[in-house]
Amino acid sequence: MKRYLQLFLLAAALLSSSAKCLAQDFDRWFSDATLRLDYTFAGTSETQAIYLDRMKTYDGWHGKRHNMNRLPLQGNGTITITDLTGTDTLYRNSFSTLFQEWQSTEEATRVAKSFESSFLIPMPKEDVQITVELTNIHNHTKSYLKHRISPSDILICKHNAKETLPYRYLKKSGDSKEKIDIVFVPEGYTESEMKQFRKDCENSMASILNHKPFDTLADKFNFIIVEAPSEHSGVSIPRQGEWKNTAVGSNFDTFYSNRYLTTSNIRKLYDILDGIPCESIIILANTDEYGGGGIYNNYMLSAARGRDNKSVIVHEFGHSFAGLADEYFYDDQYETYYPAGIEPWEQNLTTLTDFDSKWKDMLPADTPIPTIPDGKDIHTKIGVYEGGGYQSKGVYRPVQDCRMHTNKAPDFCPVCQRAITRLVNFLTDED
Repeated sequence: MKRYLQLFLLAAALLSSSAKCLAQDFDRWFSDATLRLDYTFAGTSETQAIYLDRMKTYDGWHGKRHNMNRLPLQGNGTITITDLTGTDTLYRNSFSTLFQEWQSTEEATRVAKSFESSFLIPMPKEDVQITVELTNIHNHTKSYLKHRISPSDILICKHNAKETLPYRYLKKSGDSKEKIDIVFVPEGYTESEMKQFRKDCENSMASILNHKPFDTLADKFNFIIVEAPSEHSGVSIPRQGEWKNTAVGSNFDTFYSNRYLTTSNIRKLYDILDGIPCESIIILANTDEYGGGGIYNNYMLSAARGRDNKSVIVHEFGHSFAGLADEYFYDDQYETYYPAGIEPWEQNLTTLTDFDSKWKDMLPADTPIPTIPDGKDIHTKIGVYEGGGYQSKGVYRPVQDCRMHTNKAPDFCPVCQRAITRLVNFLTDED
């Protein structure tokens, strides 16, 4: 019996190893090309629906070529490529969306809306199955769409390389196959203001790379500037009655919050990026009005200048690139964000439901849980401090103050730094 058990376990291990190798074999399943998938997410606070809009392809794949079937972070949704049987996972990536944020607003309880979403995946060599899933705050799949893609589909639009917008490297550390490509997109810069945009990009890149751990990881990144002028200078501020025609059609007052600067025009954004190496998007707005926004594996948008702009840019990049959560909170409760009994997927928050998976191993011996703030070493003293994720109760953060908590914090806390380092190593195959 023991011999049969050993043979069974060996066979299972070989099958598992075979499936993993199959999923990791980029050249077996994918061409060196990108497939852009445009979707519409629609619904209310209680409903979700996913619709495929259009598909487009262009030469060159600039995303991950290893860890293809693994997720570094859970996110609020996933896009998965499998073979037609659904047996072998060939590629997976996770993301969050503005649509899902909107679902937690009061407006979503009384009206249905639709939001654009676009994803870049490697171009398959043969027919595959795509699954897009959206999860809710309880980590349950709320909606999903499965559809087949054939690389020979005549309705997949082929991008004309001659129409790729001008771009250049602000910093090139190496080939896209080995590095992480960060693209700066201009918002509200006219043709005559491109010189200012380039200067703002340089300052923004310096702000990011001056923060730990990016300062020691700089050689893992390529920074790219794409020049896409707007008709009007500046960005829309609805509360002031200002509406402008800009490259990606962004505006302040998202969800009626003055400082929340986002765009829902994702198609316009990706039209700008067609043909350009891109894994993470930084949209710089030509304004000194305070504000910004960042959505994991989607984009970040920030005022390029003005009050605390350097801190805001780094903070929002923490959201969009590293999937870090806000560590600030309010006196009133926002229980819909991080309910009790559900462990947040973000690495810098915990509800203590599964604290072992977070920074428990980094706690100094005899640290009380929760930890009472003492005002000492507020940026580095690791504990379990109540208040985070917009909730004053039931959610805990790693330190008393961090770049994800306030604009005055000089850096990311040690827990956030570890999370960023792990993500970069995952994406560059060094985990």
